[in-house]
Amino acid sequence: MITATASIPESAQERMVAPSRFGDVIFRWLTLVMAFSVLVLVILVGWQLWRNSSLAIHKFGFHFLNTSKWDPVAEEFGALPFIYGTLISSLIALVIAVPLSIATAVFLTELAPMWIRQPLVSLIEMLAAIPSVILGLWGVFVMVPFLRLAVFPWLKKTLGFLPLFTGPIYGVSMLAGGIIVAIMILPIITSVSREILRSVPDLQREAAYGLGATRWEVTRIAVLSYAKNGLFGAVVLGLGRALGETMAVTMVIGNTPQIVASLFAPGYTLASVIANEFTEATTDVYLSALFEVGLVLFGVTIAVNLIAQLLVKTFVNTSAGAVQ
Repeated sequence: MITATASIPESAQERMVAPSRFGDVIFRWLTLVMAFSVLVLVILVGWQLWRNSSLAIHKFGFHFLNTSKWDPVAEEFGALPFIYGTLISSLIALVIAVPLSIATAVFLTELAPMWIRQPLVSLIEMLAAIPSVILGLWGVFVMVPFLRLAVFPWLKKTLGFLPLFTGPIYGVSMLAGGIIVAIMILPIITSVSREILRSVPDLQREAAYGLGATRWEVTRIAVLSYAKNGLFGAVVLGLGRALGETMAVTMVIGNTPQIVASLFAPGYTLASVIANEFTEATTDVYLSALFEVGLVLFGVTIAVNLIAQLLVKTFVNTSAGAVQ
């Protein structure tokens, strides 16, 4: 029996295959260009920040990072209060958001009945979709008055022996900024942690149950212990978001360039000073100093996200090896 393929001349068969190969080549190069365009964009952003901040870099050098004076009139600039405010507000956000996020992810993955899982996941995703300026308005008109009248006085009365909870209460403060950032990073950490926990092999759980472990012991030993690297990566991803948050923090943190121990005092962050003062920069040195602030924030955010990606990749490779 003669097949249809055999009856077609060889040259005709080559012409039929050629368009498919050509399409594969075009598709490969197109996706390669798109992938590299992201890298090129990041490099261009970093280069532009470096180029525009060169005046401040040459004038202030390393002292830009370890001095506290920010005086546009005298053209004396130091970013230490902004670095301090960014780190402290992000740390507060992590202290609040990490336990809530991981506990929520564990509940959704290990304990929640099926009928409630999807509604809760949808609510968490909706929280992530709220614009930061909306959360900032809520923070100004609802959260800050509540903190000033109820929560902060109680903290001062209960924990006033600590330097963190002393001094006058303004409402807008470093603690308020940390709380609003915690609300914003909670959906991110929860979603990533949930995916990490879902990727834990069932063999881990079955082995623990086979040894007579309780549900809590299975969750603690077989799941959380196995997924610790991935969960840490999720936390670092949340930290990357916290470091760069702008509008919501700007509206509730107070925007005062100072370094004080009290969390009730106003503060400032790297992102907030750029948002507040960029349009007011009337001199070249002032503008260059703001660009250098952006360069510092850019570098810190890139480094944090690279660390998170490395940790998540390590966990995924470990999980794949365990399954095999």
